[in-house]
Amino acid sequence: MGLPEILIEFKTQGVTAVQRSARGIVALILKDDTKTFTSIEYKSIDEVSPEDWTVDNKDYIDKTFMGTPSKIIVERIPTTAADYSAALARLKSKKWNYLAVPGVQSADVTNIATWIKTERDVNKKTFKAVLPNITADHEGIINFATESIKVGEKTYSASDYTCRIAGIMAGLPFTRSATYYALNEVKSIQESENPNQDIEDGKLILVNDGTGIKIGRGVNSLTTLTASKGMEFKKIKIVDAVDLVHDDIRDTFNNAYVGKIINSYDNKVLFLAAVNAYFGELERIDVLDPAFTNKAEIDVESQKLYLMARGVDVESLKEQELKEYNTDSKVFAKANVKFLDAMEDLQMQIYM
Repeated sequence: MGLPEILIEFKTQGVTAVQRSARGIVALILKDDTKTFTSIEYKSIDEVSPEDWTVDNKDYIDKTFMGTPSKIIVERIPTTAADYSAALARLKSKKWNYLAVPGVQSADVTNIATWIKTERDVNKKTFKAVLPNITADHEGIINFATESIKVGEKTYSASDYTCRIAGIMAGLPFTRSATYYALNEVKSIQESENPNQDIEDGKLILVNDGTGIKIGRGVNSLTTLTASKGMEFKKIKIVDAVDLVHDDIRDTFNNAYVGKIINSYDNKVLFLAAVNAYFGELERIDVLDPAFTNKAEIDVESQKLYLMARGVDVESLKEQELKEYNTDSKVFAKANVKFLDAMEDLQMQIYM
């Protein structure tokens, strides 16, 4: 009798999607010997004690909060640490959206990018990272590539300012993209010689449009497109939406279904109906395109392959019989959805 409550939970997740998208969590890894504690969480800048961090590290935390994330998880490692593996191991079991490692050197950037790719591709986590100057070719890595960022009397490298970018990304709602997001604190930058090509190459850069310093276009490092990862996966906004939907469905299934609901055909249908109600809410709040048929259903082909491996004569079964066949503890489902992007490009002819 718990299924109607699950339906309500899915609908609630849809209603709050935009609000929750603007309350992302940033993970920072900082090399610091000021105190001995290794992990701490901050929900506001007022909670950060200057005595706990070096001046530079306190500044990195402050810069991250400028983007209004809901929370910052800070992992401290010794300044003598050979790599960042200890901090990454602690972060593996925590919930967060964007990682930044301000001050990270190029030798460590590749290892961190590889860790993020593994967590996303193999372990199905929705972690993302803002890393400096890396050709990662992956939707989970934002390649921040602007140097000599002047703020007040201080000049930051791309590596230093990854924390600011991560804070921005975690604080943006689905109602807008990062494109042309203004960084009002920045006075000057090392400007790109060819910004269009940089963006095409998967670089997130800052530009000076004559009125101020802004993010050129909200893109990640993905450049190689495939049938399963098309052009839309290059957009940070779209990947954030995909990740939130993935987390909502997975978390609700894990919390409300696993071990609690009998795996009958009727219950599978009720689960998919709940997911489709969730999609309906995402259409209503302009996360999913309402002109598209956003629908979850039983994955008949995957179910067929599973049954074949179990020795079932699937050729003698009609499609509906395949859908209703007992699949033990397995639930095979698929969904086709289309996400809405933000307005970013104008092509307009004016005739006289």
